[in-house]
Amino acid sequence: MPTKKTPAKTVAKTPAKKALSIKPAKKVAAKKSDSGTPLSVVIRRRIEAQKARFHANDNISKFIQPGELEGLVDEVAEKMQAVLESLVIDTESDHNTKNTSQRVAKMFVKEVFNGRYVEQPTLTKFPNVSRLNELMIIGPITVRSACSHHLCPIMGHIWIGVLPSKESALIGLSKYSRLTEWVMCRPQIQEEAVVELADMLEKKIKPIGVAIVMDADHFCMQWRGVKDRDSKMVNSVMRGAFLKDSNLRREFLSLLDKL
Repeated sequence: MPTKKTPAKTVAKTPAKKALSIKPAKKVAAKKSDSGTPLSVVIRRRIEAQKARFHANDNISKFIQPGELEGLVDEVAEKMQAVLESLVIDTESDHNTKNTSQRVAKMFVKEVFNGRYVEQPTLTKFPNVSRLNELMIIGPITVRSACSHHLCPIMGHIWIGVLPSKESALIGLSKYSRLTEWVMCRPQIQEEAVVELADMLEKKIKPIGVAIVMDADHFCMQWRGVKDRDSKMVNSVMRGAFLKDSNLRREFLSLLDKL
């Protein structure tokens, strides 16, 4: 009789051990799956779930959670390192390029393309107590952007003309520069950038008219391609009164030479 009880206990213990060993295996697999998904893919999925656009000149800040920009910098640095290696650059023994991938990643995410990843700067509005409706010109505002075709620098200046109505909101002069920088710090083409800036100013201050002139050097034309160092691009956007009133438009353009 004792010999029959012993195997019965052994059989009962065996399935219990197997049942316990299954649970940890599932947890480990889930962890590997979560950590193995690149942050850029996670952000992209959020955007696609909302059916939103994420072109080079779009702002995607609402899809980025606090603390994720640092992770994005690290991911870009890892992929930039692969680019340097494909260019056959020895980043191990070359002291000049040892941390270049990290520097470039930080530059793209936190500086030159920062307008894609951070929220629009806060614009404090003031009521037009004095009922001002005279022409204001702000500029030249220094512009730093990048061509979305080659990621080469675009460097230049912007002048903004505003004709407020008596009901328009007024914003501080520095806010024009901050909003311009936010729009320009993205890969884009100049023609679209000035239109976007004009749209935002119209929406924010609701003036009678808005005018923008941008004058810039394009390094995709000076540094590569035809390598023409003297060519510039100048374009303008006229809205409201600036489009309808030729005298107002002429006054604005003539005053730019004095700034």
